[in-house]
Amino acid sequence: MSAATEQEIMQHVDSGSRTNTLLLFGIAAGIVVLHLLTNQRYGLHRDELQTLSDALHMDWGFVPYPPFTPFVERVSIGLFGFSLVGLRLFSVIAQGAVIVISGLMARELGGGRLAQATAALCVALSPLPLFEGTEFQYTTFDYLWWVLIAYFVIRMLKSDDARWCLPVGGVLGLGFMTKYTMGFFLAGMVGGLIVTRARRFFATGWFWAGSGLAFAICFPNLLWQARHGFISLHFLQHIHVRDVGEGRADHFFLDQFRICANLLAVPLWIAGLIGYFRSSRFRMLAWMYVIPLALFVFGKGRGYYLGAAYPTLIAMGAMIGERWVASLGVVWRRVAEAAYFTGLVAVGLLFIAIVIPLAASGPLRSFALRNNEDLREEIGWNDLVRTVAEIRDSLPPEQRRSLGVVVGNYGEQGAVEILGKAYRLPPPISLTNSAWLRGYPSPPPSTLIVVGFDREDVDQIFTGCRLAGHNGNPEGIKNEESRYHPDIFVCGGPRLAWPEFWKKYQAFG
Repeated sequence: MSAATEQEIMQHVDSGSRTNTLLLFGIAAGIVVLHLLTNQRYGLHRDELQTLSDALHMDWGFVPYPPFTPFVERVSIGLFGFSLVGLRLFSVIAQGAVIVISGLMARELGGGRLAQATAALCVALSPLPLFEGTEFQYTTFDYLWWVLIAYFVIRMLKSDDARWCLPVGGVLGLGFMTKYTMGFFLAGMVGGLIVTRARRFFATGWFWAGSGLAFAICFPNLLWQARHGFISLHFLQHIHVRDVGEGRADHFFLDQFRICANLLAVPLWIAGLIGYFRSSRFRMLAWMYVIPLALFVFGKGRGYYLGAAYPTLIAMGAMIGERWVASLGVVWRRVAEAAYFTGLVAVGLLFIAIVIPLAASGPLRSFALRNNEDLREEIGWNDLVRTVAEIRDSLPPEQRRSLGVVVGNYGEQGAVEILGKAYRLPPPISLTNSAWLRGYPSPPPSTLIVVGFDREDVDQIFTGCRLAGHNGNPEGIKNEESRYHPDIFVCGGPRLAWPEFWKKYQAFG
């Protein structure tokens, strides 16, 4: 072969690679634009309100999570204020990156344009990735880190270059600064290294350099946990007992098919898992799925905890599917591709209608609210703070001079702290999660507006309580606020002295 011919081939390959990359970015851009056009439709979710509240009190750790997500939201507040689209922008970018990386994984595994586009589309049109772009949650960035680490591991195994341990370690450190379930993924990585020929990386300096980098990144959070008695462990134990008791882990296996991936992607991720096990070079990736799966099953984890592992399986499955389709005749190949992508998009559109707030009114909105509890939790917060402000304004001046607002959960806490500023409400008094660590006002208020408690609780905890208003929304949407604690009370101080009250009623949520 002449040098000129080799150069022409390389130029063709480079051009094809660039075209495929542009295709992946095009698929990601479509999802990004969809989120940007719809993310302002309703309001803040209760989990977002907690993260925003913590973002105003930055530290190296928080009770329910490490500091990365509040830090990102602190940056968002500085850039965009409290714009919904702005606050959720980094989540949207993260999910766009996941889509692109999924296609790149298929490329690194030997897949061509069909495999790369299939992997990207399958991830883009799956329920969990779609949801992760609708809100800013620590799960959103955790999802990105799992996928990015898997991509780096594929590059490491393919090239047999131990230097990839360094970026793996860096992202692993970010993962531990985002969500503690990164430990399950780490268990899968270490197990996969031990039981496959990838164990040779243990003997390299780059492996230990990557490990040191990961530890250095998350060390400040480890110190914070030590100073606070590893309070997040107590939080996680409490939440796990609650989830198991409420049956939230009962459908773990069903959720792997129902929410973690598009239904049409199920054959791909199953084929991908088999493909990794059959590959001596990439077998480590199979164990990076199976070991966390076993740990979550044994520990009764919730169904979405393993969701970030599926893009890696889908990438391998897409490559295998591409080779199978290539073995068909031209007509049958076109029929198979058309049938598959039609089904994939059809199922994806159904998920989009459920997960994404496509419409501000009408049948699509009703359909989404009926099928998506998270969207219902974005409604009514402005009504809550407005009602609290009206109750405040109705009080005599002597009560308003020493007034506090006690809230029962972190959603109410964030609503009063963030949205209540427009009504000049005092900072919330909350015994939940990190707000409990921040303490109560000094001197304590003598009059309390109490939100998020039922009648029996307020009479037991506080003095002189009277019903003062109701917490709901004019649309009649049933969510946690309107269904479980719709009453708002005006009370005196707690029956216990404030230090005893604060210690006894600490809450995790």
